[in-house]
This record gives sequence, structure tokens and C-alpha cells, in this order.
Amino acid sequence: RSFDLKKFAARRNFFASAKSMAKAPAIASSEVKELFGLWNDALATLDADSVAKRYASTSVLLPTVSDTPRTDYEGIKSYFVDFLEKKPQGVILESNVIQGDDWCMDAGIYEFTMGATGDKVKGRYTFVYTYEEGEWKIAHHHSSIMPETLMG
Repeated sequence: RSFDLKKFAARRNFFASAKSMAKAPAIASSEVKELFGLWNDALATLDADSVAKRYASTSVLLPTVSDTPRTDYEGIKSYFVDFLEKKPQGVILESNVIQGDDWCMDAGIYEFTMGATGDKVKGRYTFVYTYEEGEWKIAHHHSSIMPETLMG
């Protein structure tokens, strides 16, 4: 008997919080992909507060360039204070969308250009979004450098 992750995930409400208990509106796969653009636009402001506000009240950030998981607003904001000094702007190279009743996920590969240096960094990402206070927010964000880059 095989395990069907998509069927299992579609009937689970993993990311519901007290603030996200309102029914989430339907969202197309293309709209899920566009949620990255809202986060990327927040990066472009170079304001850590604007970026941190894209995250849900209950969220986890497992960032690319920090060993410390960030699980609250202040921790997330603190991470971006340093990261934004690099003036990052990202583009999605490969996207895979999965959706459930009150959440959606986009996972794949993205690349950042660091405006401060011109360096490019490719990484793997997962964004899980939950509907909270009238908008889709990031409940889980995991980012890591491509392993082949490290093993070089």
C-alpha cells in the first residue's frame, strides 16, 4: 500500500492558528506562486519590519545564513536586519505548488542577486502560507544553499 502525500496533506489543517481560523479563500496555483513576489517586494524596501510582517503570527523561519531557527516576530525581524544589508532580490527558478483547505505551499529553487556586491546565490526553498487576518502569510519558510555548491 502506498502513501499519497498529496491526499494526506489536502485533508490536514497543519498550519491553522487562532488568527487563521477564518475560512481561507480559494487560491489558484499561479496566485500561490505570486505570493513570493509580495515577500520579494518587502525585501526591496530594505525594511526588516516590512519583511517580518509577511510572516504569520505563528511561524518558523529556517534561514539560509543563520544556524538559529526564528520562531517569533522579533527573531524574524532580527534576521532580516542583517540579511537586508546585502540588498537581496530573488527570482524563482523552479516552483512546485501543493494546496490544502487552509494553507498552500510553494517549494523549489530560487536565486538571489545581492545588490550590494552583485553576487548570486542559488538555494532551495519552501514557503508554507496560511490565511490570517485577511491575507496569505508565511507560516513556514525554509531556505538552504544548494548542496552541490557546498560540496563543490
